[in-house]
Amino acid sequence: MKFHYTLQPTKFETIGELPNAWSNDRYKALLDVMEYGDTSDLSPQELKEMCLLSLSDNEPDEAAKIVLQYIFEKRLNTGQIDNLSHEMIDEKVWEEYAELSMHEELFNATQLLYEAYNGKFPHPEAVRYTFQISCKEPMGMRVFEKEAETALIRLLVQGMPENTLIHRLFDEQLEGGDFADAKDIIWQFKKEATGDKAMRFELISSTYWLHDLKYAEDFEAILIDEEQE
Repeated sequence: MKFHYTLQPTKFETIGELPNAWSNDRYKALLDVMEYGDTSDLSPQELKEMCLLSLSDNEPDEAAKIVLQYIFEKRLNTGQIDNLSHEMIDEKVWEEYAELSMHEELFNATQLLYEAYNGKFPHPEAVRYTFQISCKEPMGMRVFEKEAETALIRLLVQGMPENTLIHRLFDEQLEGGDFADAKDIIWQFKKEATGDKAMRFELISSTYWLHDLKYAEDFEAILIDEEQE
């Protein structure tokens, strides 16, 4: 079934750190990896400061190995971690690494190392994009109840230029069927119903994917809900 939507952007913001990327527990765990010692008396601010300081006591590539080992211990082998630890000093690995499902955490790793080394690592930049979606038919909002990322990407690209990166890399998936990579393109999102025919969304992703939305104005988009055919 075909639905017609209106998308109204309200804010495009560049951010250098993702919400809740590094919790107190994660700082403690990383300090344990670096054999810091007792962390029970450290305040949240001190946990972060000690983590950054402890990382900076190492050479940049060694610090990168520590962070990567902690995050990807079960997903990357020693050789992969070693290669990445050198690459991420000069490259935006959260954009360029072949495995999309690792991009968000590679961003988080780079963000921590960027702070620890005062900019020796690439400057991490992500986008927080806020917008409203409305549809004349209430049934059209059901697409956001299941696999919302797929629906959002297919709608948002209709407000981007035809040569935008998502169009070029995922042309077939945008047309229909399974779009598993959508969950890795959109790192985080929040939604809020503003009526039975409208929702407000806030999503976070890499500038790599969403930079073409920076100057987007209100636009119309069409989506076919295959489950309601």
